[in-house]
Amino acid sequence: MKLFLFLLLVSHVLLLNGATPKGFIALFNGENLDGWWGLKTEDPGKWLALPNDKFKAKWEASQKDIQKHWRVENGILINDGKGLFLSTEKNYQDFELKLEYKTVAGADSGIYLRGAPQVQIWDTTESGGKWKIGANKGSGGLWNNGPAGSPGRDPLQNADKPFGQWNDFHITMRGDLVTIYLNEKLVVHRAPLINYWDRKTPLSKRKPLISKGPIQLQTHGGEIRWRNIYIKELEPACCDEEEFAEIFNGENFEGWRGAISNYQIVNGSIQCKKGKGGTIFTEKKYDNFIVDFEFNLPSGGNNGLAIRYPGKGNPAYDGMCELQILDSEHPRYAKLDLRQYHGSAYGIVAAKRGFLKENGQWNHQTVTVEGSKIVVILNKQLILDADLSKATSFMANKKHPGVTLKEGHFGFAGHNDPVSFRKIKIKKI
Repeated sequence: MKLFLFLLLVSHVLLLNGATPKGFIALFNGENLDGWWGLKTEDPGKWLALPNDKFKAKWEASQKDIQKHWRVENGILINDGKGLFLSTEKNYQDFELKLEYKTVAGADSGIYLRGAPQVQIWDTTESGGKWKIGANKGSGGLWNNGPAGSPGRDPLQNADKPFGQWNDFHITMRGDLVTIYLNEKLVVHRAPLINYWDRKTPLSKRKPLISKGPIQLQTHGGEIRWRNIYIKELEPACCDEEEFAEIFNGENFEGWRGAISNYQIVNGSIQCKKGKGGTIFTEKKYDNFIVDFEFNLPSGGNNGLAIRYPGKGNPAYDGMCELQILDSEHPRYAKLDLRQYHGSAYGIVAAKRGFLKENGQWNHQTVTVEGSKIVVILNKQLILDADLSKATSFMANKKHPGVTLKEGHFGFAGHNDPVSFRKIKIKKI
């Protein structure tokens, strides 16, 4: 009986505190506040510069505060909505952070990265009273990044669970770029966290974000609970990413290969000739990259993006994939497989619909290809977040032999319609 009770207790603890993910370490030991101290919203650069005696006094005072407002119960970290923010004693540079939280109505919390605000946690209900400032869009955005429309400021989708349920974050920070998944849904994609402490300075003259700082769990307005807090330190980025480079000069097909005779230059854009098709592609090859461009669909227009195209064959099958460029709402396409509509990895993973502009208007799209993952953002809306290596079924059960390609050309796969592309730029990541 004693052995049974012991095993029952162990299993209960493991349920509350999941197994440490591979490569991560626990920031919270499930028992006490060891490894933490207290901070408010304050510039890390200032307290990091304190002489030892003044820093010690600040640390000791914070310990009294956090012991008053923070407690541990059954492996769960609980704050009463008041007091200093629980902050790691260790400072971090580049990292992955995983944690779970559960909050209550009326509360407003968040997570500071390198001591900078913040990954927002809201009461996202209308009764919470903060829809006017963005709570209706959901949690997970970098809310202090500036006014609405600033990169990362508002989440790409509302991923919050109802009150009473645990939410989980997976946050990656490399340099100043932050990617956030909330409940396994992408809410921030490679957005730069701004230097909050120099936010009134014009962006071009603003000081860079501090290179190292603490993780802080913000408390504000109501009880919040945390558990399963893990971090994995990453090798610091050796250098800044490449800047975007224009890959189409607006005048001719310099730097392009393939079925060029089937395309034309129209008002600074690449346009497939009506009744023609085929794939044109860059002379350069790319492995991991971001491509940013605008496109214009005629009524019923059909084209595609050739991703990691080997230079021959069908880009949808011989390349990593073809991402659909399609007038999805045209009557002729009413009965397609869902994996054939705009933004989809053709025949592999379906994209969300309903975000194309009317025919004749220019749409803006960004595609990120990293490893086996593809993210598509159309007119500021996330329509695809897919790991193609995890696809288990394909349209018509037709195999895609190129899906595992690690490198290839980028291009356009025309299908007889005068679809136009302009402002095409790309950068390696």
